[in-house]
Amino acid sequence: MSTSKYPNEIKINPNQGGKAAIERLVEAYGFTTRQALADHLEVSKSTLANRYMRDTFPADWIIQCAIETGISLNWLTTGKGPKQIFQKACTEEIAKFRLTAGKMVEDGSYVFDSSFLPHGLSSPIAVLDGSNTYICEQTFTDVLDGHWLIDIDGTYSVRLITRLPKGMIKVSTTENSFECAFSDIEVIAKVRSTTVSH
Repeated sequence: MSTSKYPNEIKINPNQGGKAAIERLVEAYGFTTRQALADHLEVSKSTLANRYMRDTFPADWIIQCAIETGISLNWLTTGKGPKQIFQKACTEEIAKFRLTAGKMVEDGSYVFDSSFLPHGLSSPIAVLDGSNTYICEQTFTDVLDGHWLIDIDGTYSVRLITRLPKGMIKVSTTENSFECAFSDIEVIAKVRSTTVSH
């Protein structure tokens, strides 16, 4: 009976299992030869041959392969379980900014599940303003009606913009609105989605 508190505990002996692990690495990368694996890992043929012949377990290569291919670390290590990790989480890290007293202050980054983000973002940022978090797109071709991150005389805010005739726009918040020339403001990014924290 196992006394381990880890139900999936495995024992890895660094001096055995190398041959099988290296063969799994070749398979995981889709190579047909160990030479191709050596070339990819940027190690000499003799280095790989030594590990293979001595049956030395290649933990460093296993980790690299798992990161690069998404193949199951358990399968690469033991040869057991599913080879592919299904429903692998795809994430995206985007820069985070906080609006504080009209200033836009860089504040680290967020890592989002890609399915949470609006489709087709090419240069996104997250902007926090009070309890609102805005996912904004910095790349755009035209400013149409909608919510935008703008700069008015050095003061940043998220506002609703409505285009008017003759180069004029209406800039609105829930509290107030005003009209000005489009050239009077600088548009920074288009708000693509909004979440509210309570």
